[in-house]
Amino acid sequence: MLKRTCSIIFIFFLLLSHAIPIHAMYITVTADGLNVRSGPGLDYPIIGKVNSGEEFSVLQQEGEWIKITYNNEAGWVNKQYVTIAGPKENNSSPPLSNITVELDNIHIRSGPSTESDIIYFAKKGESFQVLSETEEWYEIVNENVHGFVYKPFVTNKEHREMQLSDIGVVIDAGHGGHDVGAIGATGSYEKDFTFATALKLKEKLASIGATVYMTREKDEFISLASRVSYANMTDADVFLSIHYNSFAEQPDVIGIETFYNQEQNKMLAQMIQEEIIKETGDKDRGITFGDFYVLRQTMKPALLIELGFLSNIETEENLKMDWYQQKIVNGILKGLQKYFSAF
Repeated sequence: MLKRTCSIIFIFFLLLSHAIPIHAMYITVTADGLNVRSGPGLDYPIIGKVNSGEEFSVLQQEGEWIKITYNNEAGWVNKQYVTIAGPKENNSSPPLSNITVELDNIHIRSGPSTESDIIYFAKKGESFQVLSETEEWYEIVNENVHGFVYKPFVTNKEHREMQLSDIGVVIDAGHGGHDVGAIGATGSYEKDFTFATALKLKEKLASIGATVYMTREKDEFISLASRVSYANMTDADVFLSIHYNSFAEQPDVIGIETFYNQEQNKMLAQMIQEEIIKETGDKDRGITFGDFYVLRQTMKPALLIELGFLSNIETEENLKMDWYQQKIVNGILKGLQKYFSAF
């Protein structure tokens, strides 16, 4: 019996000796001029001072020390000079769950604004507890950081899954009419490939119940301003501009890339890009910021997708084949499904 009691006591103190993460808790400082140190102990340097009445979210507790965010960096205060309380009540919304980051190196900021300092880079799959939320931002915490993340970059598992039958898509077939676009290896025109892809994508989306809007229904010239104006008048959830590339000087260049203009559209770009590459097996040229008129001026999530180099003879031949066009369309659909299922 004595041996068992000693073992229990040993385990208890062993647990106390390790860092204990605390989520959704906060402290109130009860002393003026309380030292904030760089680590959990008196031997660590003082990095600042806090005063009575100041409140901080608790990131972690280790023995007599509590980890907080101080001036956008981790700091530690002695718990003797603070009071610890549970999460503050928020009557404006129901309790929030954990969220998971969907992309690598997502910016965690010191405040709910893109103007706020970046204090941490979250990894894909990293989880956080939500402390509060605004229309566009979550206040989050885990054992590494306390900060704010832009909502489209994470998944809240309590949100319902949206099916593609619930969404509207503007499909913008690039170029048209006298604007032929890029020229292929055998003299083909980009405008014909973009329209062919747009029609197949329209057919596929319509077959599953999505609402589809086309910026052009035939081989005709439509100005960029008219395309954007039309898109902005629709109730669509997303705008996809379909394009093909060409680099006649280097016909061996291949690959697919997706452009976005707004930071909040980066996840959409990455998900669609990834799925198209999986389907086609083409070279992944990644996602890139693009200062294109249709991306700048469209008032909804908008992407411009360059679906291959017509100047490469093999790519050009593939794009003439129905089976390859279907792979492109399937990739776009899977990317849309993945994106809208996250919200």
